[in-house]
Amino acid sequence: MSPRCAATVTYQRRQPEHTVLYRTIEAHLPTFLAQTAGEAERSGLPAFVKREFEAYLRCGILAHGFTRLRCATRASEPLLPFSCKRRGFCPSCGGRRMAERAAFLVDQVLPRVPVRQWVLTLPYRLRYRLAWDHALCRAVLGAYARALLAFYARAARAHGIRDGQTGTVTVIQRFGSGLQLNLHYHTLVLDGVFSEAQPGHLTFHPAPPPSDEDVAQVLATVRTRVGRLLTRRQLASGDDHAPPDPLSETSPVLAGIVSASVQGRVALGPRAGARVRRLGDEPDLGHVTSRGPRQAQLEGFDLHANVWVPPHDRARLEQLGRYLLRPPLAQDRVRFRADGRILVELKSVWRDGTSHLLFDPIEFLEKLAAIIPRPAVNLLFYHGVLAPHARTRSQVVRYGRPAPDPTAHEVDDSPRGATGPRRPWTWAALLRRVFALDVLACPRCGGRLRVIAIVQNPAVVRALLAHGGRALSPEAPGPAPPAPAAIG
Repeated sequence: MSPRCAATVTYQRRQPEHTVLYRTIEAHLPTFLAQTAGEAERSGLPAFVKREFEAYLRCGILAHGFTRLRCATRASEPLLPFSCKRRGFCPSCGGRRMAERAAFLVDQVLPRVPVRQWVLTLPYRLRYRLAWDHALCRAVLGAYARALLAFYARAARAHGIRDGQTGTVTVIQRFGSGLQLNLHYHTLVLDGVFSEAQPGHLTFHPAPPPSDEDVAQVLATVRTRVGRLLTRRQLASGDDHAPPDPLSETSPVLAGIVSASVQGRVALGPRAGARVRRLGDEPDLGHVTSRGPRQAQLEGFDLHANVWVPPHDRARLEQLGRYLLRPPLAQDRVRFRADGRILVELKSVWRDGTSHLLFDPIEFLEKLAAIIPRPAVNLLFYHGVLAPHARTRSQVVRYGRPAPDPTAHEVDDSPRGATGPRRPWTWAALLRRVFALDVLACPRCGGRLRVIAIVQNPAVVRALLAHGGRALSPEAPGPAPPAPAAIG
């Protein structure tokens, strides 16, 4: 195991075992697993969902292994615990993956041209089906991406540019701001087209901002193409010959949890079928709000295209990339109430006045279970001139970038340049890039920290922790609040 497998949680404000998320899972996971256990082995939760929760309880805990660091003067020897490296809800691993991939997109994929974000939201019935059926999810994404590529090509032809092509990067997000399962597509589009006047010489032509009518036309095209796709696969509403639900056949328990999450309802416990509790101001029924410009809705489909980044604002582009790739849960907005329930603060108040969501512990765990992606399922896709096998991709990703200075010397270990194989970012380089924090500087003497050992053997872990006077198990600040009584 290499040093970059270690977690960054040592440098968070709070250790994982002190967070509401950790304490809730640690205290209530056995009850949750008991309530979701089926009579047969295959009728309960899938194994990958159980592994996600169990791995999180080991993430950032020194008792499960660590990297040992030391400065040149031996003034300090900090220990860096290992991470779980899961993709579901772990804030530490999700934050690292977010920062790494956003930096990769800016440094090695997206050229220095304007970029526009298009966001496609789907009807509830599609969200449920696509959450498990990844082949269908990719097919819907393909229909959506082709509609965007065709829209830019038509706009270019209207201005006399023949054979113009653009490119897209799409992140499939599985969650909404309220921890509900909301599978939707965030797409970064090169806001214009590349043309090739002569072989090997690309020119970028910026596109005019799309009008509200343009966005509505693209959405209508997407709706039509997705409808045809569902009809071909016998998945259209009311189809008597629709194939069976693969998720329900695999795990009826998870199917119920996912269906309830899509609808914003509770699947387990005495409140099964009820809506998730919402706290906040009552909605003003006498005032109708608008979603704003460059936004359209049609039969449950929603398309938004009003976020735009100029060609040389790379910091803003990386910030937008982090937004697309962010983990589903921010620990600073989750806290216990006195009655033992979990209060989740929304980043922004919903249009109906909701500012917080209130969960019983089991309800909270079921929402986390619903948004965990299946193993080995890709959630990042490229189309058009950014597709992996596009003929001009290597030229496109270099477009507008300054030529590297052969005499320059890099002062850090972060990946640079638009060509060459991708190197994984180290935890130290990511923290330096995102937070301007040099974690390899000794806090006592200012010297450089270096890795001296990767400790995984349980006996050695126990011996080193005992020698340093550290606890062998997580030191939770008191027991987690008890499960609350059922309250309507």
